[in-house]
Amino acid sequence: MPHKLKKWRKQRGSRYCGWGQVGQHRKGGMRGGKGKAGGRKHFWIRTVKYEPDRYKSIGFKPPSSLKPRPDVINVGELMDIAANVHGLDTVAAGSEGLTLDLDSLGIDKLLGRGSIGVPLNIKVSEYSSRALEKLEAAGGQIIEAE
Repeated sequence: MPHKLKKWRKQRGSRYCGWGQVGQHRKGGMRGGKGKAGGRKHFWIRTVKYEPDRYKSIGFKPPSSLKPRPDVINVGELMDIAANVHGLDTVAAGSEGLTLDLDSLGIDKLLGRGSIGVPLNIKVSEYSSRALEKLEAAGGQIIEAE
């Protein structure tokens, strides 16, 4: 129930004014320290609730992981690309002069998964040894891009 007199008016003549022993309502000890003191100790809940990123360890990423990864394609997918670029009849015929420029398509590296039965000349900047073996076995070759 609200009343008219405030605590400090009501307790005139009392030595401690409702604060217990001397010094319990004095300076920084009452409030747990000054500023952000106790943020890792007695005010940890306040830190977690209102400043969750205060003690966040950001970590380290090596420069090698920041380099962009190359766009890759496998040998088994070359037939689909050749069909889209040159048309289905050309690939089915298996002509010797069929050349695919993977660099112009935005592909950086050729990998060796899958199989190929048509001789293709592939222009690419990087390739694996297994991809080279499979292309040469089918009668094609790799033309290194500048």
